[in-house]
Amino acid sequence: TAFVVRLKRQAPSKLFCSSAPDGNNKPSSMLRHLTSKIKATGPIPVAEYMREVLTNPVKGYYVRSNMLGPEGDFITSPEISQIFGELIGVWIISEWMGAGQPKQLQLVELGPGKGSLASDVIRVFSQLQSVLGGASVSLHLVEVSPALSLLQAQNLTGNRSQEADAEDDLVYRRGETEAGLPVSWYRRLDDVPTGFSIFVAHEFFDALPIHKFQRTEKGWREVLVDIDPEKPDTLRFVVAPAPTLASTSLVQVSKCRVCSSFCSFAVGQGFKGHQLHDVLASPGSADLTADVDFNYLRRMAGGGVACLGPVTQNTFLKNMGIDTRMQILLRNCRDPSTRKQLISSYNMLTNPAKMGERFHFFSLLHPSRLAKPQKPQGLKLEKKKSPAPLPVAGFTELKFA
Repeated sequence: TAFVVRLKRQAPSKLFCSSAPDGNNKPSSMLRHLTSKIKATGPIPVAEYMREVLTNPVKGYYVRSNMLGPEGDFITSPEISQIFGELIGVWIISEWMGAGQPKQLQLVELGPGKGSLASDVIRVFSQLQSVLGGASVSLHLVEVSPALSLLQAQNLTGNRSQEADAEDDLVYRRGETEAGLPVSWYRRLDDVPTGFSIFVAHEFFDALPIHKFQRTEKGWREVLVDIDPEKPDTLRFVVAPAPTLASTSLVQVSKCRVCSSFCSFAVGQGFKGHQLHDVLASPGSADLTADVDFNYLRRMAGGGVACLGPVTQNTFLKNMGIDTRMQILLRNCRDPSTRKQLISSYNMLTNPAKMGERFHFFSLLHPSRLAKPQKPQGLKLEKKKSPAPLPVAGFTELKFA
């Protein structure tokens, strides 16, 4: 099993606020829901705020909105250029080969957006069918948004999908691509069937609910969301006056590793209309993301996996051969406007001032993937040496013979 993660880099601990909310001053249904909740139970953790705002079954941003693309709130790399998805597809096949070419390959994507990345990847699978041979390939999408799952189904399967008969079915939608590759949709990662799988989490961990903490004279205290007493229709951050369950857990962890960077995994920001947006303004109308602490991810993964990275998106894509792929596309392109678009998208993906260094790749692999061949022992010697493991593409510099 292999896992590749693409997410924003760790950043200093602060909240971003650059764009004002919409001119409509009427409290939204989500804001009314949150203020009622806070009045009943008291200030809520940032994690609970994010869960409500993003994935509330009725009012959540991801549940009801189509937030991707030029008309949405943000654009992701797969929407910028198909090259991105193509190189991820090549990486997946490379890791499948590095694992010994199992007879089964489950591609599992967490939070698949419009399905653009999965579409580009499975196109590479079709083009490299001779490499995959007789492997049984399937696509498994973990998606909580009904609106996005419909969009994914349209983009990946056309009219070749249908919802499950029962609402509690673990697979709530099934379909197949034009080439006959089976596609399944799940609400929870735990529901994905076991088997050799490669997981792709593209800007997924960034949106997971996080707790926010602040160091005070009395130690670490959790930052909560409360109602502004002077503005009843406005939310604000407050510091918990006493330890909470989350802050107590943080203290217990910090005994093992005292580091002021603990706050760094609790940085929140919002995106609306492609602009940074106040995270507490107009809840439910904008995306919320958090910069990710890779060291924390590595510690949580434990010693049972091999971690690679993080490496910048620029480094990963260049190691995967994006420059060579661009040269081929430009050489075969005669239309000036298409050439301009190719160059522009390449610049957006790789330029350090844009996405090139803002986003990072991080991979978790089974330890056996990187294990060195065992030396033969005793008198019985093998005639052939065991082959060394293939280098992990993207995390190793690409060299041509």
